[in-house]
Amino acid sequence: MPRVVLIRLLLVAVPFVVWFIWSAWARRTGRAMGSTPYAWLLAAGALLVGLSLAATVVFHSDNRRERYVPGEVRADGSVSKGYFTPAPVSPKTAPR
Repeated sequence: MPRVVLIRLLLVAVPFVVWFIWSAWARRTGRAMGSTPYAWLLAAGALLVGLSLAATVVFHSDNRRERYVPGEVRADGSVSKGYFTPAPVSPKTAPR
């Protein structure tokens, strides 16, 4: 979970980093710079986050027809990982 949040924060930061690098380069070459367009940069970051969320939905595996088996505490105190197993087919449910 922290990794996912960090990735989204980095996506918000990308337009700001690109803008400030371009701004520094433009000042060095003598180009006149206006004020920093914070609203546009934030909108671009929000667009990147939205696209990443949409990509997550599209490319993430589907586990709706699987049953989750939670992790268990073993006798030695370690915890096993949870996993998905295929759900048993009910005779009332028609296969798709």
